[in-house]
Amino acid sequence: MSNAPDRNIGLELVRVTESAALAAAPWMGRNKKIEADKAAVDAMRLMLNTVEMDGVIVIGEGEKDEAPMLYNGERLGNYGAGRQVPRCDLAVDPIDGTRPLALGLPNSIAVVALAERGSMFFPGPIVYMDKLAVGPEAARVIDLNAPVAANLANIARAKGKAVTELVIVVLDRPRHEQLIKDIRATGARLKLITDGDVAPSIAACLPDTGVDAVMGAGGAPEGVVTASALKCLGGEIHARLYPRDEAEKKRAVEMGYDVNRVMTSADLVKSDNVFFAGTGITDGELVRGVHYSAMGATTESLAMRSSSGTMRRILATHRSEKLQQILSDQKQRLAQQASGR
Repeated sequence: MSNAPDRNIGLELVRVTESAALAAAPWMGRNKKIEADKAAVDAMRLMLNTVEMDGVIVIGEGEKDEAPMLYNGERLGNYGAGRQVPRCDLAVDPIDGTRPLALGLPNSIAVVALAERGSMFFPGPIVYMDKLAVGPEAARVIDLNAPVAANLANIARAKGKAVTELVIVVLDRPRHEQLIKDIRATGARLKLITDGDVAPSIAACLPDTGVDAVMGAGGAPEGVVTASALKCLGGEIHARLYPRDEAEKKRAVEMGYDVNRVMTSADLVKSDNVFFAGTGITDGELVRGVHYSAMGATTESLAMRSSSGTMRRILATHRSEKLQQILSDQKQRLAQQASGR
């Protein structure tokens, strides 16, 4: 980071994702996506503004006029005149897996990634990317342009497995009908998910998660978030913009995007000083969700940093009376901020 002493901002970002997760968790299974998202966004924004940084959201909830949430271009952080703070790009997803949270399903997680200013790829008008994400063992053997069978054979060889022992995660969407057939034809095992490909992409980098790779077209913003995490873990993602129709493709080309280019994690996040934090909202293979007891709530989070290659797994207990006080204080501060606009 420029113009500031070196510090692990990832540990500070855990407080951000914890707050978002704690705010979203009460909405689990209540099928109210908008209310859950607003609660998580408000908590995340409030905590981001306490971090000593000059941050700009590159990957957020959309353009300002379309998303009154954490919008692309929004400036956040505790930065004052003359204060030496790092200038950062931010990628945020207060709830990766809004539908699973709304339905009480697994693998909903709050995530934030941070890197040096100007280093994160902005996907512009393209909503989706075609992606292939793997862990460190297979980072150098994948090729998004290669046939599915060739990629799975290379991944299996790199991991010392048979292809039939691999587990490939794919979003359960009609657009993946041929991809699913191709994977099954190799004999590899398949895990179809309803939403959220960030968590399984991270899981592919970790031992004993039961995930070897993630394949298929998913959210373009999530591709940048995933690249941030994988740079910290030594994994790799190959991605190509995936226009939904000719109109979206034409608009992207007119804006200067190459829709045929295969990008790596180094293209999606150019910085070598990347931070990532994620906190579970509902239980998943990667992290546990928010759990309540008579004492309060517990959370499980990941904090990562690319320059050191360190990943911390953080278990936290939030006492009920303190948690209620914090939530009350947050509401007051949000009301004050709204009245000051």
